Amino acid sequence: MSVRRCIALFGGSFDPPHHGHVALVRYFATLLAPDELHIVPAGQPWQKTELQTPAAHRVAMARLAFANLAVPVAIDEQEVRRSGPTYTIDTLRAVRAEAGPEASVAFLMGADQLQKLHTWKDWQQLFSLAHLCVASRPGFAFDDAHLPPEVARECARRAAGAEQIRNSPAGLMFLANGLHVDLSATGVRAALKEGRTAAGMLPDAVLDYARQHHLYET
Repeated sequence: MSVRRCIALFGGSFDPPHHGHVALVRYFATLLAPDELHIVPAGQPWQKTELQTPAAHRVAMARLAFANLAVPVAIDEQEVRRSGPTYTIDTLRAVRAEAGPEASVAFLMGADQLQKLHTWKDWQQLFSLAHLCVASRPGFAFDDAHLPPEVARECARRAAGAEQIRNSPAGLMFLANGLHVDLSATGVRAALKEGRTAAGMLPDAVLDYARQHHLYET
């Protein structure tokens, strides 16, 4: 049994946080059994257009969405407090500085993000700070044929299992094929705007919050 502290991080716009987000986090929480899970709402992601929903609402919805997990959850607001575009490399540097060199830091992501990993700022330096744990997503394969060559090479040479992730500080990749939830925040927002039911897309508490605050209605 490892005594190494393990911190898992999951970032996103959470506009709004939906069942796909929660399923990914639950999936890796079961596989990695982290000591703590940091949910990191984005400030202004540099690869996205300006977010329409204020950060305070997205933080509040994230707090509701991830409230009932089997691991300790912290809502990490460092990105929404940061001015200008937000980059994962800066977030991981801050987490590593706080956690120290020996902790296992696992950054969780979906396969859609892996396909464009090579476009992230200082992407190869991510591995000096954390492991990357990638969950399958319908429509986004992570075999060599669907990945940029430089990303595929890193996947091949850094491939590891959950135990290796849990027992080392950084530098490995865990590609997990067991998740098959097909949801997007874009689709959820469209359903809410059009008045279609979103009950099967969002945690009940998040749906109630969005309705109470009239989010996504226009």
